[in-house]
Amino acid sequence: MAKIDESIFKAYDIRGIYPSQLNEELAYKLGRGYAVFILKENLKAKNIVVGSDMRISSPALKKELVKGLNDGGLNVIDIGLSSTPTFYFAVAYYGYDGGIQISASHNPKEYNGFKIVKEKAFPISKNTGIFEIRDIILKDKFINSEKKGRIIKIENVLSDLSKEQLSEIDISKIKRFKVVVDAANAMGALDMEEFFKKVPADLIKVNFKLDGAFPSHQADPLNEKNLELLKEKVIENKADLGITSDGDGDRYFFVNEKGDSLRQEILRGIMAQIELAENPGATVAYDIRPGKITKDMIEEAGGKSIITPVGHSLIKEMMIENNAIFGGESSGHYFYKKPYGTFEMPLISTAKFLKFLSEKNMSFSEAIKPYQKYFHSGEINFRVKSVAEKLKEIEEKYSDGEINKLDGVTVEYSDWWFNVRGSNTEPVIRLNLEAKTKELMEEKTEEVSEFIEQ
Repeated sequence: MAKIDESIFKAYDIRGIYPSQLNEELAYKLGRGYAVFILKENLKAKNIVVGSDMRISSPALKKELVKGLNDGGLNVIDIGLSSTPTFYFAVAYYGYDGGIQISASHNPKEYNGFKIVKEKAFPISKNTGIFEIRDIILKDKFINSEKKGRIIKIENVLSDLSKEQLSEIDISKIKRFKVVVDAANAMGALDMEEFFKKVPADLIKVNFKLDGAFPSHQADPLNEKNLELLKEKVIENKADLGITSDGDGDRYFFVNEKGDSLRQEILRGIMAQIELAENPGATVAYDIRPGKITKDMIEEAGGKSIITPVGHSLIKEMMIENNAIFGGESSGHYFYKKPYGTFEMPLISTAKFLKFLSEKNMSFSEAIKPYQKYFHSGEINFRVKSVAEKLKEIEEKYSDGEINKLDGVTVEYSDWWFNVRGSNTEPVIRLNLEAKTKELMEEKTEEVSEFIEQ
């Protein structure tokens, strides 16, 4: 049996530190293992898309991954440097049989990883085969193909993406905003360059040079400290708004003209209402972490909502199962249903948000003010002896509330609510709590935190 660090196989992707946990040998074996898996799923599978981000280790990993896929009998459609949404688009829009994107998303520079999909960019997660691929690799259950695959390079994927995805939006209704974009030296730089070729704006570019060492700051917008530079530049330049993205460009975050961050549950609600206006009565998906304004806005627009576990792959799977037109995750993933696939399409959400602001004809902060109804703790992490035991204790402690165990434990009361769930990889519990008043949010966050730490 092969010796690999099994912990790198996560619920939604493969991710670890290079080269101690994840290296060229693993990349080659992943190519071989994926070939076995995908040919089992689809005997006619032939062409597999491979893209990569700008991380320092990506070229070496890509070389071996491609070799493994070719040795497994599959052709590699090489799309070069690409964001994850561009990778998804290439797989789905052109009708290829699957794909692997080399990226560790928002993780620090020492990490790398792989996002794996089937046809139509359908995610391969813990529910759909990622652990099966792991076991094929562990047991060296590779198939020696009589005919090796070849490498086919294609270009202009991003151009095709912007042309297709922005064609449905009336760009002429978007005002010419002054926009600061901090690309964090990551893949969003390519997509934002393309986006603003089509959407007129006075663009101020920050950290657009691709650099896998992340010299300015980590490409993780969920951490507010990584937004500090963007906020400073927005205020300094008297800009209308600021935009930043994560390492692989599948999550976009916005700050207003005052340098204040827009909470994702509000943005998600706005995006849901826009889609419901175009598709009355349709279904919208969102994850179980608190963000009640999203539910309020879906119901106000006459939509049907489904609550999902946390995780981009799991949300996409549930969207497809329930024929949802739109889905949003609290971490900033926004998914759209198209005839060719269901996945993150941040250029669509960015254009529609700019159109929303244009139609409001007021400042960003004024346009958002009506939706700032609830107060959120943010995500707080606690290291515990046993995640399962602590979740059980919380369920018992708050048994007088309305309990939901879809992902961890969610407890709802009339004026406050929270979700606690365990990490997939370490003994950590994540708390998200929300309330109708700031005082109650702070009081209950302290109360639940103290109980978790006992």
